[in-house]
Amino acid sequence: MKTRLLVGTALAVACFSAPAISADMPKPLYKAPPAIDVWNPWMIRVRALGVLPNTSGSTVNVSGVATLSTPYSGLSISNSTVPELDISYFFTRSVAAELILGVTPHNITGTGAIAGLNVGKTWLLPPTLMFQYHFVDFGAFKPYVGIGANYTAYFDQSAGNTVNNGVAITSLSVKNSFGAAAQVGFDYMLDRHWGLNFDVKKLYLEPGYTAVATAGVVNLPINGTANINPWLIGGGLTYKF
Repeated sequence: MKTRLLVGTALAVACFSAPAISADMPKPLYKAPPAIDVWNPWMIRVRALGVLPNTSGSTVNVSGVATLSTPYSGLSISNSTVPELDISYFFTRSVAAELILGVTPHNITGTGAIAGLNVGKTWLLPPTLMFQYHFVDFGAFKPYVGIGANYTAYFDQSAGNTVNNGVAITSLSVKNSFGAAAQVGFDYMLDRHWGLNFDVKKLYLEPGYTAVATAGVVNLPINGTANINPWLIGGGLTYKF
C-alpha cells in the first residue's frame, strides 16, 4: 500500500511541476527542402522560313560559245518560303546542338546574254547541324549564336525545256554538296515550356552543275557553279521539354 501511495504522489508532483505550453514559446524551426529544378535537354522549334539565294559569282560555261558564257552570262535562283523543323539538344544550359530540317524548291533562270532562259528547277534538302552558344543571363530573352555544316541533296530536278531565242535547256543535273553555316537568333520564353523564336542563318552552297542547251539539232554542253548561298530568315514557336 505504501509503495502505491508513493508512486501516485510522485506522478502528481511531476504533472503539476511541468511547465505549461505557451503560445508565446518559440516553435521548432522547419526548413522546407529546396525546390527541384526540373531541366530537360530537349527543345524543338517550328518556323516559317524565307529562303533568299545570293547567286553572285555563279558561272556558265557554254561549250564553244564564249559570248554566251561567263562573264557575259550568269544564273538567277528564285526565293522560296517553306516550313522548317529544328531539334535541339542542350549539353549544358548554354551549349547546344541543333539539327535543322526542311526542303525548299527553286527555279533557275539565266541572266546577261542568256537572260530569260529557263534553265530548270530543283528541290533542295539541306540538313544542317549547328553548334550553338546560348546566353542565359537575360531572363526570358535568350539570344544565341551558332556555327555548323550542311550536306545538301538536290532532287526532283528537271530541265526548263522552254525555247528562248531558239535555245532550250534539255538536260540539267545539280551535284550534291557540302557547305558551312552560321546563325544568330533568340528565343523569348513566354513560360517554362513555350516561347517565340526569330532566327537568321547563312548557308554556303556552291554546287557544280551540268546541262545541255539545244539549238535546233545542235546540242551544246554546259557546266559551271551555281552559287546559291542563301540567307534563311525565320520566325516561329519554341517548345522546351
